[in-house]
Amino acid sequence: MKRLTLAAATAALFAAGAATSAQAQQAFYPQPYIGGDAMFWDLNPDGPASSRDSVGLRLNGGMQFNEYFAVEGHLGGGGSDGPVELDYLIGAYAKGILPVAPEFRLYGLAGFTEVDFDIDRESGFSYGAGAEFDVAPQLSIGADYMRYLDKSDYTFDAASVGLRYRF
Repeated sequence: MKRLTLAAATAALFAAGAATSAQAQQAFYPQPYIGGDAMFWDLNPDGPASSRDSVGLRLNGGMQFNEYFAVEGHLGGGGSDGPVELDYLIGAYAKGILPVAPEFRLYGLAGFTEVDFDIDRESGFSYGAGAEFDVAPQLSIGADYMRYLDKSDYTFDAASVGLRYRF
């Protein structure tokens, strides 16, 4: 009888430990996050003018409401190529998320951005896509490509690579 009780108690402890371990891997929503990226931007004028490109920095942060949807903001700047310098970009986006695996996600972004170059300031609709891979429970690496502006006389794009921390 003592052995049966001891075996039942041991089995219950293992079951509770397994349930706690499974719950620890679940994300709780809403979940805020913040990140930093190297941003490789490209300004492409239409016509005979040559394109301009450089490297800047971008901060991003947001709130993930469930496994499939988040809102995100970008604040970036830096880099110059000849007469064009990126003073800042600021934007807000809806983020649709496709979880491919527990540690890997694809996503799409759509929203509105204001971009200020030293020669011009414009705003408009923006869109892009990217991917994230978890390297630790709350830390991921990611990369994305954004079309920040698509105006009649130029486009402004950026490819970014960086880290994100989820709280």
